[in-house]
Amino acid sequence: MGPDPVPASDGGGGDPLAGRRVLVLISGSIAAVKLPLVVSALVQRGARVRCVLSPSAERLVSAVALASLSREPCRVEADQWSHQAPRPLHIELAEWAEVVLLAPLSATTLARWVHGLADTLLASTLIACEAPVLAAPAMNSAMWAAPAVRRNWKELQRWERVLPLEPGSGLLACDRVGDGRMAAPGVLLLALESLLLAGWGRDWQGRRLLVSAGPTREPLDRARCLTNPSTGRMGVLLAQAARLRGAAVDLVHGPLALDPDWLEGLQRWPVMTAAEMEAALQRLQGGADAIAMAAAVADHRRSAPEPGKLAKHDLEASLSSGWEPVPDLLAELVRRRPPGQAILGFAAQSGAVLEAARAKFARKGCDLLFANPIDRDGAGFAAASNEGWLLGPGARERRLASTGKLALAHRLLSALAEAVAFRSPDREPAGR
Repeated sequence: MGPDPVPASDGGGGDPLAGRRVLVLISGSIAAVKLPLVVSALVQRGARVRCVLSPSAERLVSAVALASLSREPCRVEADQWSHQAPRPLHIELAEWAEVVLLAPLSATTLARWVHGLADTLLASTLIACEAPVLAAPAMNSAMWAAPAVRRNWKELQRWERVLPLEPGSGLLACDRVGDGRMAAPGVLLLALESLLLAGWGRDWQGRRLLVSAGPTREPLDRARCLTNPSTGRMGVLLAQAARLRGAAVDLVHGPLALDPDWLEGLQRWPVMTAAEMEAALQRLQGGADAIAMAAAVADHRRSAPEPGKLAKHDLEASLSSGWEPVPDLLAELVRRRPPGQAILGFAAQSGAVLEAARAKFARKGCDLLFANPIDRDGAGFAAASNEGWLLGPGARERRLASTGKLALAHRLLSALAEAVAFRSPDREPAGR
């Protein structure tokens, strides 16, 4: 039985990968067997893809398969020099690429790259390339922990135009359980999109972001609950975008309905009810520089949920009484926040979105409020794209046109970073 197909990544509002030139460099790790699925997903989304295999990777992945999936020749070591080629192949490939995916990145290729060795086609292409590079290591946990590898990885993290994607933990091909597992295919696709949308900057480095996502569920009885159609997509993409920009992220989320790959690398705190979400947010709030309250929290809950399942004929009577309002989690976060903490709220609206958002913004007291319509196709709950208004201090209002939710996440993060800087106790007064 073959590997599961790669789930679609965030592609609403015009796919950032469509028409882009993606150079995929594959070095010698058993994780290389996942790359044909990634190449296939990129091509299906309209990217132009070329592949290069290192000598070790040639033993693990079929060059014929990659050529077939990418609709381009797959380059191997034997192609490096040819009397029929007018230009060096590594220069041609390096100049062709708009963005590079280096996955898996082996310990050997990492060392070659950091120390400037250009003794293979893949290594010389990397040295010559001026495009941004997404680097995703994969290796045995002992190798990943080796001092030389840690030194090389630390050096690489300082380089401009490189987005280093830390490996995760799990069962490795060597049967060990530990660090060294290459980022999941879905995360690789998200990270490539982020490189194209926001570059390789680490403007959130050293900051901690607290994000809430998804719906809450308030039980009526053992079989029924009050909830909403939120999938958690917006909040999770905010969390991943912030992580890729250097933030430490805490994600408090209700039940999610999205690609499980997107949760990889995030510090998660799953909850079910509004009370559980409130408790988690209060516990984590003090350590956060900023909060993005993207969860769709239920407005009401049962005072005392039925211990068993109500009979159908008893439902009408039960639904007519016994409800209480859920506390306003956003307003409570604003009330409790420490000095310097910036807060972004969300408002799912229908009808006159901007008018309702203005009233809510004035009521809540948060720094920013993003209000989006839920009564338009291609926006709101469960959609791949979104649109709306971003309200800020000083009656500042920005219309955000329909775009993919990952692109929107990056725009909101940039605005939130400005709010964090503005609220910083160390900020110099204006005019100084």
